[in-house]
Amino acid sequence: MVTYDKVTDIFCIVDEFCKNFDNTTQHFILGKPSKRAPKMAKSEVMCIIMLFHLSGFRCFKHFYLFYVECHMQSDFPQTVSYNRFVELSQGVILPMAIFLKTCCLGKCTGISFVDSTPIRVCKNKRNKVFKGTATVGQSTMGWFYGFKLHIVINDKGEILNFAVSQANVDDRDPLKNEEFLKNVFGKLFADKGYISKKLVEILFTDGVRLVTGIRNNMKNCLMSMNDKIMLRKRSVIVTVNDELKNICQVEHSRHRSFVNFIVNIIAGLAVYSFFPKKALDQVRNCKNKSIICFLINRTQAYRNCFVYGLKQQ
Repeated sequence: MVTYDKVTDIFCIVDEFCKNFDNTTQHFILGKPSKRAPKMAKSEVMCIIMLFHLSGFRCFKHFYLFYVECHMQSDFPQTVSYNRFVELSQGVILPMAIFLKTCCLGKCTGISFVDSTPIRVCKNKRNKVFKGTATVGQSTMGWFYGFKLHIVINDKGEILNFAVSQANVDDRDPLKNEEFLKNVFGKLFADKGYISKKLVEILFTDGVRLVTGIRNNMKNCLMSMNDKIMLRKRSVIVTVNDELKNICQVEHSRHRSFVNFIVNIIAGLAVYSFFPKKALDQVRNCKNKSIICFLINRTQAYRNCFVYGLKQQ
């Protein structure tokens, strides 16, 4: 639900960023600037795109025509036609991407989680918009046609970095890029799909320790109790992926151009930073409960062994 306080909060932050962005980039613009001022400012366009991901609407056209133009005239009095707004939205892809990178990402706390999720662009391969760009890939849910979204979050549920790749790209490839984990340190927890001896050595030289589970055909290895507990709490990043796909709507099959697809993903990731964070409390509560259960089970095991030894005597 879009409230007046939420609209004001997002618009003030975006408008302040756009002012700094225009002052910084006006000396590097090629050609002559337009003498006619646009009817809608960049901050208004970015704010409306981001509010769509908070509104609960599944179609942006219905949101703009039947909600923004009808019920938000006091907030955005100078609205344009829908076709013109789509053209304006493609022109704010650069400032929105910089806004996401500079204002919406969290800080590493030493405990991070990494995972990838499929971004399906259609149910079949007959898609002219993404022809030659999207590929066929496989996930735990089966085969799909589209892209992959790789994200790194901290234990608070804040996104630290993200990357979009084709569907047939290995999940471990983005981790080999230094820029992807530039601000990440400490322990990085991942699933079994990230198991790689070479990748562990590469990340270890950069100050990151990759912690994963083991496959059934692998030899058992020693692991601290804290690492075992945190591996079970990878559900936090699964929850983040679910919110990005079902609430922020970074995945749908109604794209009409590749640029609109990128704008939709960037806006969805930016809006996520305005969500209330509940993952931190969930991790703390689950971690305390897991430690208590582990100690109770270990105590019961010692007691059973002691009783069995007395019976043997």
